[in-house]
Amino acid sequence: MRPKYIQPGPGQESVWDYPRPPRLEDVTQNIRVVFNGVTLADSWQAKRVLETSHPPVYYIPPEDVKMDCLSLTRRTTVCEWKGQARYYTIQVGNKKAADAAWFYPSPIPEFEALKNHVAFYPSRMDACYVGDEQVKAQAGDFYGGWITNNIVGPFKGDPGTLGW
Repeated sequence: MRPKYIQPGPGQESVWDYPRPPRLEDVTQNIRVVFNGVTLADSWQAKRVLETSHPPVYYIPPEDVKMDCLSLTRRTTVCEWKGQARYYTIQVGNKKAADAAWFYPSPIPEFEALKNHVAFYPSRMDACYVGDEQVKAQAGDFYGGWITNNIVGPFKGDPGTLGW
């Protein structure tokens, strides 16, 4: 059952206006990820994926990520749109977050531009930023959407959304 549509205000986007299948687009703002007091990622070259009912997921090119803080894990998942994802555990100093970031080593052709770009679960980081705004994490352990003030839901992952 689709939830009630929230009318976006000026300068806002509704996740219910995002497409299915998802769309990939370049990001024009600075994207930053902080973990254990260290900036893990800082990019002006990020991309975002927009999919119906989900806040955007941001993907950062590996050259803009402190890859020495990431270690590949055994976890894999499959996205019907992007292909098979691999996961990273993040460690900075004595703080560790298992399977807290993911990437697509061989995405399907429509998402080739995402190859090896890293996405982070904002719920497992100290802070994630779009421009100067600290994002809120999409609810649930499966989703990695970044919620900013210019995005309105309701969002997949919130309580009661399992059947969407």
